[in-house]
Amino acid sequence: MKPALIDTDIISLFLRGNKRVKQKVDEYLSYYSTLNISILSYYEIQSGLSYKDAHKQLESFLKLCEVVSIIPITEESCIKSADIYANLRRNGEMIDDVDILIAGICLENDFILVTNNWKHFSRIKELEITNWNV
Repeated sequence: MKPALIDTDIISLFLRGNKRVKQKVDEYLSYYSTLNISILSYYEIQSGLSYKDAHKQLESFLKLCEVVSIIPITEESCIKSADIYANLRRNGEMIDDVDILIAGICLENDFILVTNNWKHFSRIKELEITNWNV
């Protein structure tokens, strides 16, 4: 099993108690000692819950963050992201910048991306993706 980066949508499903996602998280944690999330997913969850004024959910998320590894954006991941951006733009297949940056973090760290967003991420040919919600 390859190390994984958990995308924002999967984190949201986990926090909402999705049974399939929780089972996959348990399976993953029996192999690896921690979950990996990007600083961008941290931002997306934090900002979304803050906007909704969802204190209980925000508290659950912050508790989760105490036991996950938060993977930063680096110069190398930005370079990889810029290459992804250029390829997508040339092909007329653009996706959100945040998703491009998350993909760059995955490629830099040799992670498989766990996402429910196949539509966007499948456009990045060199990116390995899986979905824990199926």
